Amino acid sequence: MTYVELDGIATWYETVGSGPPILMLSPGGFNAQLDNWHSFGRYKDLQMVRHLSDTNTCVLFDRREAGRSGGRLERLSWDAYAAQGTALLDHLGIGRAAVMGGCAGCSVALAMAVSRPAMVTSMILFSPAGGVKYRLAQHARMAAHLAFASGEGLQAVVGLARQTGGSFSAEPRVGPWGPLLASDPAFAAVYAASNLERYKTLVAGTARLMFDRDTVPGVDPEDLLGLDIPALVIPGNDDSHATSAARYLAECLPMCQYWNVEVSDQSEEGVADRLASFLSETSGD
Repeated sequence: MTYVELDGIATWYETVGSGPPILMLSPGGFNAQLDNWHSFGRYKDLQMVRHLSDTNTCVLFDRREAGRSGGRLERLSWDAYAAQGTALLDHLGIGRAAVMGGCAGCSVALAMAVSRPAMVTSMILFSPAGGVKYRLAQHARMAAHLAFASGEGLQAVVGLARQTGGSFSAEPRVGPWGPLLASDPAFAAVYAASNLERYKTLVAGTARLMFDRDTVPGVDPEDLLGLDIPALVIPGNDDSHATSAARYLAECLPMCQYWNVEVSDQSEEGVADRLASFLSETSGD
């Protein structure tokens, strides 16, 4: 594992295995760090990186504002996350790669495919985050953060982040910059001195524009309909990963394979075989 600076943001990454490259866009919402592929929820049981690295070079990284990567106080967006992924591939000299997203990483993968279609050979979209309950939950978390910041001030947000470790998912009041506030004193000082009214506008804009629909957030359907990139969609089935979100992608992506298997039947071996089959079929594209 090592750091590289991408657009002024320190990015923690590693490569595992050998063979055709596949960029892994981590699950975990705003806490999208590479360790989640090994330890987070269903991903711990499925161990997809271990299987994929038998035949592929897996490129993993902590997304900006998560894990050991850095960040910046600006409106967050799927396009900004996608730019970090494409910049990492550029840094590694990888001109074309398969892209795999887990959870909200699917929105990043789709944004990459739209912004740099020549770079993406194929997409694996595993348990895409989306659905009306997902949207409502994200807006509620942002609202809880805004209420705390408005009432107590930004210095209080810094203090709470340091006290709790900064996880936005565990403590919504710390906001999406929580991990940086807990780990980076220089960033925390800039954050605490920021204009509160402008900060509130920044957060409100992030919430409104990132979580903008009751399907998979981010990329417009018209842009998805124009993609000529093979895709494999594997559905989830809970409040954050509605099956309807996966079905939406199957409807919008012209070259989509939809693996119609219930979550309870998505075993480690079954998922590994399906991923390997798809990558083998699309390796020449």
